[in-house]
Amino acid sequence: MILYDYCRSSAAYRVRIALNLKGLAYEQVPVNLLKAEQRGEENLARNPQGLVPSLDDNGEMLNQSLTMCEYLDEAYPETLQLLPSDVLERARVRSLAQLIACDIHPVNNLRILKYLVSEFGVTDEQKTAWYQHWVQEGFAALERALADSDQTGKFCHGDDPTLADVLLVPQVFNANRFKVDMSVYPTIARIADACNELKAFTDAHPDLQPGA
Repeated sequence: MILYDYCRSSAAYRVRIALNLKGLAYEQVPVNLLKAEQRGEENLARNPQGLVPSLDDNGEMLNQSLTMCEYLDEAYPETLQLLPSDVLERARVRSLAQLIACDIHPVNNLRILKYLVSEFGVTDEQKTAWYQHWVQEGFAALERALADSDQTGKFCHGDDPTLADVLLVPQVFNANRFKVDMSVYPTIARIADACNELKAFTDAHPDLQPGA
């Protein structure tokens, strides 16, 4: 497998974690977002949106990080499964994951932040305030969903990592970069710490990737 990624891309970070949890070998090809390599013809041929990551599995190209994670579950059923077998438990894990993927991350990724600066002239302080607002709003809901459920264990769902944890850790990493006060989200912080005790998560850390 070949993963086309960028070290600090949250979406790519997710896929690295998923591949590591499953013990699947992969080659990394960096695509530098700061140099706009994602908009080059080579990357557009892989990903018409001009985004990362893309995953090449035996010549089949996949885009969208959640799609990749679910594909890996289905294509490699002998590996650790990121989604539970029970339909209601599976729905809960997807709901937690999508809270991050659909309601927090899209308004805070690099292209949005760059657009705020280039088109509206926001200052660094205003950009940080924008980022913190959407993370705090999303994390407040996520904290309640996790803290109020007896299905939450060591991780987001039970005592084994799932797709929800794969999404959580990159978002917490970025929240810390933007100085979000994590003390008001104790359940989220506890789970992120538990994840980061596992080699699959630490090996996926942005600082350890090609191009970092």
